[in-house]
Amino acid sequence: MFWYDKKEPHTTYMDIRKAVYTTMDRGNERKIEVNPDVQADWKNIPFADETFDLVVFDPPHLVRAGKTSWLAKKYGTLDLVTWPNEFHKAFNEIMRVMKPTGVMIFKWNEDQIPIKEALRAFGQQPILGDMRSKTKWSVFIKPEKAKDIPATQDKSTHKVIEDWRKVIKGN
Repeated sequence: MFWYDKKEPHTTYMDIRKAVYTTMDRGNERKIEVNPDVQADWKNIPFADETFDLVVFDPPHLVRAGKTSWLAKKYGTLDLVTWPNEFHKAFNEIMRVMKPTGVMIFKWNEDQIPIKEALRAFGQQPILGDMRSKTKWSVFIKPEKAKDIPATQDKSTHKVIEDWRKVIKGN
């Protein structure tokens, strides 16, 4: 994790999970506590429009991980087929809760999904970011008029879903 202090008073930590896990990692038992300030889904953020100046979006990045693995417990996993649609909805929801001059920092590890696929699901390019390391950091600003395009009508998101279906089927 990258937080220096999860209890820092200017931050609100949100996660869909709230649990304490124990799992084995290389022969050692690990305890993982996921204890957000707000337990909620990123596709339905329980805050009013234009609440935040800054949103850090650090979603799970794994589509292949054992259900009981340390990585799956610590970071969560994505559904192999639906993640592009979920990312598109999450991006729209984040733009909704950001103030007009708001910024979103997106953290992504492209171990299993290339960052270009994640960005394509958003439907917007970042203004800057780190493209050299395995873990990428990208900065987005809220467009003057945030678009709320249903994922079923967004051609780029639809293309990502179709591409991933081909990968799953081995085409």
